[in-house]
This record gives sequence, C-alpha cells and structure tokens, in this order.
Amino acid sequence: MSTTTEVSATRNARSLLTADEFAGVRATVMDANPGMTASLAARIVEQAIAFVATSARFPEARIAPSPVVDEGWHALVLDTQLYAALCEAFGGFVHHHPQRPEPAGYDPKLTTHTLATMTDAGYTPDPDLWQGPDDNNIVVGAATWHTPSDSRPIVITKRPKPKPKDDNGA
Repeated sequence: MSTTTEVSATRNARSLLTADEFAGVRATVMDANPGMTASLAARIVEQAIAFVATSARFPEARIAPSPVVDEGWHALVLDTQLYAALCEAFGGFVHHHPQRPEPAGYDPKLTTHTLATMTDAGYTPDPDLWQGPDDNNIVVGAATWHTPSDSRPIVITKRPKPKPKDDNGA
C-alpha cells in the first residue's frame, strides 16, 4: 500500500476500551512477563489495540506486529468477548495466526510499512516497541516476527449486518 491519507487527529487506542477492560488486558501482559512495569505493559496494549484497529481498517494491507506488540495482541485475544466486541467495532474480526518462534523472520521493510499504515490509520507508533531483533531491549514471551507465507499475516472476516425485521416480525 503506497497511498497516504490525511488524518485530522491522532486516534487514542486506549480510549477504545473502558478503564477496567484496559487494566485487565494490561494485567494479562504483566502476568505473562514477570517483572514488567505497568507503564510498559500499558504501552504494549495501546500499540496492540492500534495494530488490530489498523488491520481492520486496511484489511488488504500486508502488515505484522513486532514480538513486543504481539504480546499485547495475545493478551487481547485471551479475553474473547472483549476482543470480539473490539473487532466488531472496527467492522470485522481480525484473526491471529500463531507462528513458531523464528527470530530470523524479521523484515525491516515490513515493519516500516506497518508503522506507516498505522500512521495512515491515525495512530502514533511507539518506536521503542517496534525495534528490530538487534536493537530491541524489551524481552517478552512472544518471540516471533510474523512473516506470512501468503500475502497477509491476518485475515479479516466481515460479518453481514442483520436484515431489519419488517412490521410483521419477519
């Protein structure tokens, strides 16, 4: 994708969840990564929400999360009701396709493209959470660079809107 859209204001990914929902997802990230600070876990969750929202907005884009952001995505997916509602708000379910850890799968061009696409969607990437394997000093359980074998690492499933009932209830 090489088109750039004008974005009137930066979107706030954190505002897409209630305070309690956000705290729950942040706690899941912290539980999976003992010793992680609440502030770092919050940044990771914010970037994961922004990544998922971007994926839904640009379903044909070839984008992928960093291992650090993927950790936040995993925490979102674990709360299935919350995740399904979040995806529904974006217009379609964003499927996560897990991969075995493969640090050699890092593609800096894919990361650059992902960050540009997130910016096009109105989100501000947190560069510290998108570092390559040689520059990253944040250790998380998700050690995989998503490198899709097809053209996209994610799949959006658009659900048809229910037809309104007529006056007879049919």
